Amino acid sequence: MLGTDKGENKMAITKTTEEDKIEIVGTGKDIQVRTATVIKEDGEELTRSFHRHVVSCVNSVQNADDSWTHTDTDISGESSEVQAIANAVWTTTVKNAKKASNEKTVLS
Repeated sequence: MLGTDKGENKMAITKTTEEDKIEIVGTGKDIQVRTATVIKEDGEELTRSFHRHVVSCVNSVQNADDSWTHTDTDISGESSEVQAIANAVWTTTVKNAKKASNEKTVLS
């Protein structure tokens, strides 16, 4: 039985998360982040699952008057590694290209 104080072995189960893959894709330099959740028992991996999310440099909204509002993405909630990548690749030129692309791909 686990958890008794009679000298029996206790299993150590751990859960960790790590960003195991970060990719830069497309002309807008979107950052794809894959986070792995790993469950281990006594150091041996039992299971690994993945969650993915994409961080774009600019969020664009078409207003009722057909003008556009473009907002730089807040990356403060991202890991320091993702922030460093974003700061390196999201130049003004990249952001302007992303804004133009967002305006061209409006769904009617």
